[in-house]
Amino acid sequence: MRHSLRVQTLGVRPNIDDYNQTELDLLRRADTIYYPSSLYEDVFVALGKRVFPANYYRYMGDKIKQTELFTLLDIPHPRTRIYEGDHRAQQILEDFSFPFIAKIPRGSSKGRGVFLVRSCGDLERYLKGFSPAYIQEYLPIDRDLRIVLLGRKVVHAYWRIARPGEFRSNVSLGGRISFEDIPDEALRFAEQVAHFCRFDEVGLDVCICENRYLVLEANMVYGLKGFEAAGLDIYRLLSQRVTEGGI
Repeated sequence: MRHSLRVQTLGVRPNIDDYNQTELDLLRRADTIYYPSSLYEDVFVALGKRVFPANYYRYMGDKIKQTELFTLLDIPHPRTRIYEGDHRAQQILEDFSFPFIAKIPRGSSKGRGVFLVRSCGDLERYLKGFSPAYIQEYLPIDRDLRIVLLGRKVVHAYWRIARPGEFRSNVSLGGRISFEDIPDEALRFAEQVAHFCRFDEVGLDVCICENRYLVLEANMVYGLKGFEAAGLDIYRLLSQRVTEGGI
């Protein structure tokens, strides 16, 4: 944002009165507040400000909220259920057959909170460590698309192809980046998802399974290796869109 002449950067400070009077007046007069942090977002919304990105902090790192949103909006998403209580294992095995996916529902990233459950022993170990249980159907795929959108428009996309023997396609776990044969339909699907969910900035993970597009997850904090591989600078792209009035 520092590259845009239309935005004055004040930074995030732990107390609102850490800002001087001139800065407070700027905040009071501003029509739009960019990246207010989770600390101040609700305050500026309550004051009637437009906050960018919309639906960013509320859904950051929260797979449960994302799943409920996708379900309510009827957005294609792998079959997913959340379980709590003492009888979770029994309920899970009534709903899912091995193998299936179990995830840390909040705060995990880079694929490290995703587990392939092949047996009752795998399930028991997962349930001992995490609650609530976030269980998802296993999809027989070896790749997905990371599609990044700013202002609900695609600015970058690439395949993440899992390395042999790995069910996760995350680049941080050895997944390979490819820019070949990216379907236009997938990009349009991602823009529809961002529009319906009101995601102003997001990295959507989208897969193709049985000739259907599914959104796997919304990443508000996404890796930049795909941008680096394409020679793109996300920060300049963002500032350019703001300067042009696109966001």
